[in-house]
Amino acid sequence: MDRKQMCIANVQYKKPTANEAKRAKGLLRYLTYRESRDDSARYAAGRERWENRGMGGSVAEIAARCEALQSKHVLLFSLVYNVNPDLIAMVAPEQREQFVRELTVSTTEAFFEERGIDTGVEYSFVIHHRQTDDSESPGRHDPHTHVVLPGTYYDDGMGERVPLYFSRNQTVNHIDMLHRLTERQVADQMDRYVGQDWEQRYDDLTAIREAQLGVTTEPAHGVFAQDDIAFDFWCGARQTDERVSAMGYYRTVVEGEVEFRPLVSGLQHDEAELLAKLLHSEIGGDFVQLRQLADGINEMKREEREAFFADVRRLDFRPPAPERTQDFDIEL
Repeated sequence: MDRKQMCIANVQYKKPTANEAKRAKGLLRYLTYRESRDDSARYAAGRERWENRGMGGSVAEIAARCEALQSKHVLLFSLVYNVNPDLIAMVAPEQREQFVRELTVSTTEAFFEERGIDTGVEYSFVIHHRQTDDSESPGRHDPHTHVVLPGTYYDDGMGERVPLYFSRNQTVNHIDMLHRLTERQVADQMDRYVGQDWEQRYDDLTAIREAQLGVTTEPAHGVFAQDDIAFDFWCGARQTDERVSAMGYYRTVVEGEVEFRPLVSGLQHDEAELLAKLLHSEIGGDFVQLRQLADGINEMKREEREAFFADVRRLDFRPPAPERTQDFDIEL
């Protein structure tokens, strides 16, 4: 796999102005009481949300520390560590929170150690458990962390606090350094939490998805057109992870680019493939009917769905064999 796709590690900062200080407190409240824009935090109390490594354990404490430790140009830095959901899906659910916690602590401390900051830098972080909102595979577990850092750190040699900075130039690139250390740490943890075959398993998943995308090389199964929207579509399946797949449709986004949209999720792999073939044969190119049939399947109770797929598995989707004409041996 492309190691750059293993984890997102972003850095942002707030300036020490009155307006930015107000925004910073809003950010801290959001990080404390929300999992995402749409979901409230799992815990009611704020203090237990934060893991305090020197910057405090609540909104008020962290805000006060940021103000006390600001530099001339930076009130606080914020980092985000977000592991690729395809990788985190391989980690046992009960181990995922520990996985992102270990990633956060190990990478953050290794980063400052590699920069030669022997005294370390104070930080606090919070773990969020949101669901993915990407269009192709929404609703997957997506644990990640937000880290708050001060604008200064204590320089033992100078005997005082000095500005913390993240350079990105030809001499030194701290952002690339952070990404490199994050990738190394994720790979090490995947070896320990999942097994040394994790990368091959990821490549296998990618190969399966590429093969499933092959349905779009066929003539389009239909065309959807309404108002100013128009696109070709193909009934198909896409493997969500190693356990489940989704049935839906592939659609053109722009010329030469196709994306998947799930309609029925949480299926066994063979169920998704069979359902895509069934609906393709049933809808006659009608996109509205495709959506209606998918909605009907989603509304089924578990027993109804099991009986439905038992029937589907007995269907034969092979194209009929061409009729053979009788050969006549005629002597002239």
